[in-house]
Amino acid sequence: MAKFCPECGKAVPENANNCPECGKSLSGNPTAQGAPIIVNVENKNSNMNGYAPYAPVNLKNKWVALLLCFFFGAIGVHKFYEGKIGMGVLYLFTLGLLGIGVFIDFIVLLFKPTNYQP
Repeated sequence: MAKFCPECGKAVPENANNCPECGKSLSGNPTAQGAPIIVNVENKNSNMNGYAPYAPVNLKNKWVALLLCFFFGAIGVHKFYEGKIGMGVLYLFTLGLLGIGVFIDFIVLLFKPTNYQP
């Protein structure tokens, strides 16, 4: 039966009391008799911005939304672009909440990152 060092995982001779690689004592250690305990420390996480990998991330461009807000904000086109259909319909029937909502949205869009999640 092969013997492995519990510290570095290297194979050691059967009669060795210390690991020749790292110097760890092997006497009285039950894990030194069997297969090494291997811990995977490599992280292969592919999440984007904390979103689950199975959920598609639909990022919107700040500049497109800003131009839509500036030219068509009163009818809510920028809200439809962001996927906020209910707010788009509200803006459509109230002319952008009497222009106040469009002004606030324009300021908010100025300070958003270039690609953002609505």
